[in-house]
Amino acid sequence: MLSILLSLNVSHLSLWASGLILVLGFLKLICLLLRRQRLAKAMDCFPGPPTHWLFGHALEIQKTGSLDKVVSWAHQFPYAHPLWLGQFLGFLNIYEPDYAKAVYSRGDPKAADVYDFFLQWIGKGLLVLQGPKWYEHRKLLTPGFHYDVLKPYVAVFNNSTHAMLDKWEEKARQNKSFDIFCDVGHMALDSLMKCTFGKGNSGLSHRDNSYYLAVCDLTLLMQQRIESFQYHNDFIYWLTPHGHRFLRACQEAHDHTDQVIRERKAALQDEKEQEKIQNRRHLDFLDILLGARDENGIKLSDAELRAEVDTFMFEGHDTTTSGISWFLYCMALYPEHQSRCREEVCEILGDRDSFQWDDLGKMTYLTMCIKESFRLYPPVPQVYRQLSKPVNFVDGRSLPAGSLISLHIYALHRNSAVWPDPEVFDPLRFTPENVATRHPFAFMPFSAGPRNCIGQQFAMNEMKVVTGLCLLRFEFSVDPLQPPIKMPQLILRSKNGIHLRLKSLHLGSGK
Repeated sequence: MLSILLSLNVSHLSLWASGLILVLGFLKLICLLLRRQRLAKAMDCFPGPPTHWLFGHALEIQKTGSLDKVVSWAHQFPYAHPLWLGQFLGFLNIYEPDYAKAVYSRGDPKAADVYDFFLQWIGKGLLVLQGPKWYEHRKLLTPGFHYDVLKPYVAVFNNSTHAMLDKWEEKARQNKSFDIFCDVGHMALDSLMKCTFGKGNSGLSHRDNSYYLAVCDLTLLMQQRIESFQYHNDFIYWLTPHGHRFLRACQEAHDHTDQVIRERKAALQDEKEQEKIQNRRHLDFLDILLGARDENGIKLSDAELRAEVDTFMFEGHDTTTSGISWFLYCMALYPEHQSRCREEVCEILGDRDSFQWDDLGKMTYLTMCIKESFRLYPPVPQVYRQLSKPVNFVDGRSLPAGSLISLHIYALHRNSAVWPDPEVFDPLRFTPENVATRHPFAFMPFSAGPRNCIGQQFAMNEMKVVTGLCLLRFEFSVDPLQPPIKMPQLILRSKNGIHLRLKSLHLGSGK
């Protein structure tokens, strides 16, 4: 009798649970439908490409060549068009300077629908924070990018680059092309480990390599999640093999960061170690974070500390890896510009094999070529915002508060209304005279406005040192059998790597 009653109770509970799940699911669906209606109504006056009844534009975005597909849409729909990832997540995709200015000259927060996906990985760091907390962290971190702090990093960039180039001497002797992207990534991570954590000159450890692979995995998984509407719901995502893989990679990245922070904190407890740190030629990023205090004298919490370190490690090495790799591809593709940059580098260095701080300001033509490569191959091809208040655009159209914005930097930089012959590599676009006559929001490799990239000077300094030394040591040429296939993966990567042929010039060996 008791067993019968128990089975009846269990069956009743199962029915109740099933009913509750159905009701909650139905309510969630109603919320999603109402939100879609609100987003669609906000973008009523913006025509756009046709959408799939279920996937929206996601299927097109996931295809190879999606970046150039958006450029073709930009020709068809001037200023902006709706972009739907599934049926419930819709952005106004903008790629025109006045539209970019209308949004990015303000301090609107990052779009939570996208950037909340980062939280499990990098926590609430500067990338995803908003409001007073963002302002407070930005103020605390700004001293870490003062030129007095950046100045000693030039020696770090020199050393890490020479180590990479010595390996390339071996590869160049094999007289065949190879993928430079991974080597550049390891070099950029090595530099960042030294600048962030004061790491010695021993190169990357096994733990560092594991971290590099984990970040590569995380960027791939993040891009796939953004583009796949079925992964947008956290509950569903964490149940999938894709979600499990993401959590494993997060754990790998967090273990690496936590161990480095623990080691530094332990060192600060030791008087001898503390004296060594104080006597170093430069402070590293972690020193500055550990010493940061707000107006009330309060330090960053452990969670905030890890979030900022994880954010800086991701943004500081992945974006520069992309920028350096695509720049070298441009140099290989346009040998006349490569030769001119090399001549400038040789003239600056003379008989030296490494750069000094004062050299960076003399790299006029190289800097113009770097900027032109950023235009054609922006390291971060797309960023997102959510409007905190209504916005009125230059053509009279508007969007209400709460609307989602996608700034397609790749399409903005190839907008033929702004850039004549946009597919042509022309560094002279960035002469002072040409820059002065161009819209200030036409070129946004580091975003723009109050939420622009805090580390852009760090990135530009590294780009100049690394690319200058690369051109000093090698002549680069393309492999016509393996052209790169552009692929957005948070940063701009190549689906098949960036394969170049290198010819050693036996200059500036660094040995």
